[in-house]
Amino acid sequence: MKNNLRAIITALFGIAVFLFWLLGYPEALNYQEQNQLWLTTGDYFFQRMAVPGGMADYVSEFLVQFYYVPWLGALLIGVVYAAMQWLMWMTVRQWDKTAFPITFLLPLLMLWHQGDIDTLMSLPMAIVLALGAIVAMSKYGRHGYLFDIVAVPVIYWAAGPAAVIYVAIRGLQYGWKLFIEDVTLFAISIMAAYWVVDYQWPLSMMVGGINYYRIPLMAPVMQYVVLLSPIVIALAARFYPWKNEDTFSRTRRYLHLALKVSTLAIVGIFAINKGFDPFVYEILWQDSMVRQERWHDIIKRAERHQADIAMSSNCVNLALGMTGQLADRMFTFKQSGTDALLLQMVRDNMSDLPTAEAFWRLGMVNSAKRYMTDIQQSILNARQSGRCTKRIAECYIVNGDYKAAEKRLNILKNTIFYKSWAEDAETYLYNDAKVNSHETWGKLRRYRYKDSFLYSYPEKHKMLGLLFQQNTDNRLALSYFMGQLLLDGDFNSFMGYMQWVQQYGGYSQMPYGYADAYQAIQQQGNVPGSAYAAYVKKMMREAK
Repeated sequence: MKNNLRAIITALFGIAVFLFWLLGYPEALNYQEQNQLWLTTGDYFFQRMAVPGGMADYVSEFLVQFYYVPWLGALLIGVVYAAMQWLMWMTVRQWDKTAFPITFLLPLLMLWHQGDIDTLMSLPMAIVLALGAIVAMSKYGRHGYLFDIVAVPVIYWAAGPAAVIYVAIRGLQYGWKLFIEDVTLFAISIMAAYWVVDYQWPLSMMVGGINYYRIPLMAPVMQYVVLLSPIVIALAARFYPWKNEDTFSRTRRYLHLALKVSTLAIVGIFAINKGFDPFVYEILWQDSMVRQERWHDIIKRAERHQADIAMSSNCVNLALGMTGQLADRMFTFKQSGTDALLLQMVRDNMSDLPTAEAFWRLGMVNSAKRYMTDIQQSILNARQSGRCTKRIAECYIVNGDYKAAEKRLNILKNTIFYKSWAEDAETYLYNDAKVNSHETWGKLRRYRYKDSFLYSYPEKHKMLGLLFQQNTDNRLALSYFMGQLLLDGDFNSFMGYMQWVQQYGGYSQMPYGYADAYQAIQQQGNVPGSAYAAYVKKMMREAK
């Protein structure tokens, strides 16, 4: 197989990876982008470089910010995967000229691992750095070991524990003497780094990787599988007993190739089926659609399939509310219970996002700010979020707290994709008249509460009612108020406040959902085919 053909195959593989992420899982790109914030400042650079693996982390976060544009993010992933495979081939071709197909095992295992949404791009970037160093140092031949005295510590600090790939493969290239030297240097590098960071990180993370996985003190088994796979591939290429296919018959060569391709196909199938949890990615998709305000897409998909959890109900109900369909169709979709409209705060970096977005659009600005702040603080590796920081800044602008807003905008001005928005938003600071004339911010200033009070989740129906009472133009608040009464099973209040629907709802006739609920309440649930009666029965069964 000539190098030109191999290069074409590698390029096609990169294109396949690009299409896989762009067409199959663009919601994962949205999730990764909104859980970090790459800054152009020197402080940010030195903060990343202050720990082992910092260079891989810094470069990976630089790339991940481009996920803001899905096709560009998918393209960059394809390039990284293609580079990983090609560098693996450049590393092992000295031993086995037939090893090209099996080098694809590394990126396929990486794909499997990246199905876990908490796997960071730092890991593939670290592997690329380690393999790139092997290829670069191979040019010096046997004299290269003199450079390893510097190279091993530098690679460890740049790529983290992925430097073990460099150490092991260099030993395969030049024998036990260099291997023992590099292992010693590797161990010294770990202990020196442990001392340099003043023991702020556990030794287990110095060995397993600080920034490879979003959850600190956790390193999934697949992480070690991926890290060790380049070494296993190199060992197979170095000691594979049937390397010389020139002595094989044509049939045997074809069988040999078929075995390799079959192995890759099996790993690829497992990567997709086992690595990518459909339930998790369904939730990511809904959150991505909420962020992009693609309300009709959310509704259309929920008509076919909807996850039976509160976050999904929050997404679908917000989409119905934003398209004016909540009063008519709410109970034709799955409702998780009394939290189906507004979820009580959950301490993670995803569950509360649709609730925070609902608060924002309702005009409950302080609640939106509080939820977004907690979501950002719940990112377990202590990163900032461009999405959250932007919304927090908007909340401060609507509230007229311009100094606090300016602080957030100054952060966003040091980014690539949020900079222009932040510079435009900055022109609204300390200018109430301009804020009041803004299409969204001005409306939310009119909608927000006029008086301060403590937030009480069990009494959210009262807060929604008060929100609408203060501004009867806020029809979304009316829909949420009436919907919450129905979720709570507060039949008397629902019947009593139907006058608000008639007076302020703007409906030419009674919404189907309210008419259905009204009939179900009057006939004590004995209404065949009633969506609301079915919901009440479900809640009664679950309460037993």
